[in-house]
Amino acid sequence: MATEEFILLGDALWLDFVNSALGRVISPPDLLPDPAAFARWTRLHHLDTAAGPSPFPRVLELRARLTELAELLHDGHQPPPRVIAVLNEQLARSTGTQQLIRVAGDWHLRFAPERPLAPLEAIARSAAATLADGGIAVRRCAGDACSLFFTDDAQEVRRLWCDAEVCGKHSRIERRRGLRG
Repeated sequence: MATEEFILLGDALWLDFVNSALGRVISPPDLLPDPAAFARWTRLHHLDTAAGPSPFPRVLELRARLTELAELLHDGHQPPPRVIAVLNEQLARSTGTQQLIRVAGDWHLRFAPERPLAPLEAIARSAAATLADGGIAVRRCAGDACSLFFTDDAQEVRRLWCDAEVCGKHSRIERRRGLRG
């Protein structure tokens, strides 16, 4: 039920979160109308809810700010300080350490949380990772009625979606059910 309930084609956790208020029609239904729907969405993404539920108004506020961020990035603009402040507020809730790791022969600095990230922390971290990666663009689906966002890391050929058999066949069936992070 849950995989049909939610649209998962953003290629980033934060864009799947943003897309829960958007859709393929002019006035799409809100897929997170209440805390129970948000709980189902977090379970679908295997997010840790052991710390307890986030206050639902905070969930909606973060989604509104991230929607604003997606729209600005799609239009080629920089994020405003108010959006960065909301992201930094969520990121500050995570405690942990920095670790130097080697990936494919290159050194990377990685944050290792002391505990599993709460859902809003994981969403904020996903948005921050997109902002920090200059090779990733945020795009809006090209369909006239579609308002969904996705990431595009293509160097030359840009993905447009809508329809490509309905939004890239649900982004190639959520990247073969890996459900991306």
